[in-house]
Amino acid sequence: MVTLGVGAMGLAWSLTTTAAYLPPLLREFTGSTTLIALVLAAEGVFAITLPLVIGPWSDTFHTPLGRRRPFMLAAVGPIGFCLALIAFMPSLWTTALLVFAFFFAYYVYEPPYRGLYPDVLPDDVFGRAQGVQHLFRGVALGAALIGGGLLFHLWRPAPFLAASLIVTAACLVPIVLVREDGGRGQVFEGVGTYVRHSWRVLRRNPDVGKFLLANAAWEGTFAGARTFVVLYITVGLGQPLSTSTLVLAAVAGGYIVAALVSGPVGDRLGLARVITACSVVYGVGLLAGGLARTWHDWYLPIVFVVAMFAGSVMTLAWGLLFKLMPAGDRGAVSGLATTTKGLGLIVGPLLAGALIDILRPTLASTSGYQALWPVLGIPILLVIPLVASLAAAEKRSAAEAPAGDGGSGDRPSGLPL
Repeated sequence: MVTLGVGAMGLAWSLTTTAAYLPPLLREFTGSTTLIALVLAAEGVFAITLPLVIGPWSDTFHTPLGRRRPFMLAAVGPIGFCLALIAFMPSLWTTALLVFAFFFAYYVYEPPYRGLYPDVLPDDVFGRAQGVQHLFRGVALGAALIGGGLLFHLWRPAPFLAASLIVTAACLVPIVLVREDGGRGQVFEGVGTYVRHSWRVLRRNPDVGKFLLANAAWEGTFAGARTFVVLYITVGLGQPLSTSTLVLAAVAGGYIVAALVSGPVGDRLGLARVITACSVVYGVGLLAGGLARTWHDWYLPIVFVVAMFAGSVMTLAWGLLFKLMPAGDRGAVSGLATTTKGLGLIVGPLLAGALIDILRPTLASTSGYQALWPVLGIPILLVIPLVASLAAAEKRSAAEAPAGDGGSGDRPSGLPL
């Protein structure tokens, strides 16, 4: 669990750095929040397309290094290279092209990495495993936001250079230390085969489909918040960068507490039930954020509490999916989940950025940024019934699955021998 969690720290550090400090860089080239959102929302295009092939391909990629890790190894170098050069680009379009290359490499790495969890861990620790993972993600979130803010103030390329080194080292850890089955088999069965198989898996598993809809909402909200939170504080509320650092520290603190607590609680009470309860506080807290027009220091404890419940939702989400996914199609389902994440990554920032631009004349006191939180809170509340309905499916899965199923290496159903 710790070895896999270090990889999550690398992934979270890379996206946190780009999401938080790329918008201020892009503002040097354009004043349009919609255009800035378009660059970051392009992540969703890669998240929608690549995992549909990479996920099921990693189910059949039998090599001496294993099934998942060859993809991860191929992606680590480009991830670090792109992060190191992003801040040195001379224009909006060259920066955007390098960001797109980073997103491509990221989504070659992530689906196989996600598939390693149910491969090597028993299903009775999925909640705790996600807690450990999100503890590392919380550390990355706090360090990248707070430390990155200090570095950004000193020298704008510094957060990206630091991220390049840290992310490369962290993402290599599961590649080097995790052991998975190798074996023999057909290495590539065709893009069309993998895409068709992914959609067959989706049609055969309606509970997975419900989760994917909820996942799109969670990821869209998270993407919209991380894209504009620094600009909301510094531009919308007119606060210095030090205030945004305090807010981000409160978010990271709540996220870390959620990672420590929610995993064991979810394993005991049921992941779907805990996610449902936490989503209520998460969604209502975001709606309430739309009322703020000026900054007050007493907002910080509220931010911490809402971040704790939000972190619980994000911590337990993939643990719930691991319980719902068929054993032989883990890579395919991981790819589908990353694809719906891509939908959220496109819609969340674009919708938020467009509404900020549209409502800027109406919400002049916050330059339109007041609209950010309600538009992000509504999707969280809308998917609560879907998540609640998965509690019964989670119980059925726990009753049917043999303990210690991790590492079975089953062949994905429906693919040719």
